[in-house]
Amino acid sequence: MNWKTHTKKKKFTFFDNEREKVFQEPFYFIQGADIQLGLIQRYIEKNPVPGWSKELQLAELAVKKVNAMRPKPKFFVMCGDLCDAMPYDMPLIRQKQEIDFKQVFYKLDPVIPLVCVCGNHDVGDQPTEDSIEAYHKSFGEDYFSFWCGGVMFIVINSQYFYDSSQVKKQAEDHELWLSNTLQTARKYYVKRVIVFQHIPWFLHDPKENNLESYFTLPQDVRNKWLPILKQSGVQFVFCGHYHRNAIGSYEGMDVVTTSAVGAQLGNDRSGLRVVRVMEDSIDHTYYNLENIPSVINL
Repeated sequence: MNWKTHTKKKKFTFFDNEREKVFQEPFYFIQGADIQLGLIQRYIEKNPVPGWSKELQLAELAVKKVNAMRPKPKFFVMCGDLCDAMPYDMPLIRQKQEIDFKQVFYKLDPVIPLVCVCGNHDVGDQPTEDSIEAYHKSFGEDYFSFWCGGVMFIVINSQYFYDSSQVKKQAEDHELWLSNTLQTARKYYVKRVIVFQHIPWFLHDPKENNLESYFTLPQDVRNKWLPILKQSGVQFVFCGHYHRNAIGSYEGMDVVTTSAVGAQLGNDRSGLRVVRVMEDSIDHTYYNLENIPSVINL
């Protein structure tokens, strides 16, 4: 298995970035989140010796459905929590989960690249230098950008905003890179910018005093970055982490939280989001895995 991350020097290299800066024709991409191999038996079923066969079945179905879609999606982005085992708590189990994750998603059609977003279970709730480095070795860069179909896509590591106490230098580098990337978007008046991250800025309302603070970024971080994102032309932020669907808006910038491919914590069912990029609009629809359409009208 020749696993490729397509990331280098903070860029996703699958696409020709210069060519992709210009909108050519309508397209769509697939967004998923939280396949999180192992969560169902560990957390939902409380199995003392949890496996991850149920998530693997869901992942296999997701890949099968995506491969059958016509026309082909431009890419498939997984917004964090690729596996459940924390890298520094259960390294051996983590290693096995990563192998199984790669074996399933390696079956994606080669023309559909997988874009991996870093989640808290991928580097730990309190990431360390070692856990960040381990992620790099397994899945490539933990933040980067790319162009596709006239859209600037920015992938960030939201864990730096949640708890950077053990990785202050890495968090500073991440903030500087994000600031510079957004400044570029402002400088060149980029028409469309989309951000991918794991933890949402908020679920429904940017001013919400969320009792479930585990599922959103802190208010002070939110207050700092939301205006910058908006001023930089960001139209959508697609997230995961909540294991339920939610949507909110900050001054017209939509924060879309997509439920899990794996374990559900609410009333949704395992699924994926189809995001269509038209010449003058962007829309999105969440589908249960069983109901993912085979034909997307563009």
